[in-house]
Amino acid sequence: MPPKFDPNEIKIVCLRAVGGEVGATSTLAPKIGPLGLSPKKVGDDIAKATQEWKGLKITVQLTIQNRQAKVSVVPSASSLIIKALKEPPRDRKKVKNIQHSGNITLEQVIDIARIMRERSMAKEMSGTVKEILGTAQSVGCTVDGQAPHDIIEAINSGEVDIPEK
Repeated sequence: MPPKFDPNEIKIVCLRAVGGEVGATSTLAPKIGPLGLSPKKVGDDIAKATQEWKGLKITVQLTIQNRQAKVSVVPSASSLIIKALKEPPRDRKKVKNIQHSGNITLEQVIDIARIMRERSMAKEMSGTVKEILGTAQSVGCTVDGQAPHDIIEAINSGEVDIPEK
């Protein structure tokens, strides 16, 4: 039997959820049941906190203290790019294998890179922008009407200047 934990101790649980939807309590129960929380109540809290990410898979961080769960959204690069495309929310059960063939600006890519900066592995801001451009390429969208890889090559050659902050 696992040892009892101090209820004042802060526990952090990370999980993937669909924005704006109440996830299956059967997937939440093994993660938060041992901590003494109600999976249904936590599922409702997650649905409320992720309302603006409706229809997108998003990482959610639960900070649990005194048997109270505080929900915070940890957006990934791909979900930030899809959100920047301003696509209408889709029903995940009916619409499958969607192509995100929209267009975003380099300014939006730089804004996304600023959000992702602390989780990036790059030494400089230009490296983080290149990471986001690589994600944009795998999502399938274009940046300023060009393929994202062309802009990565322009950054490498020095044609495109990326601000440090």
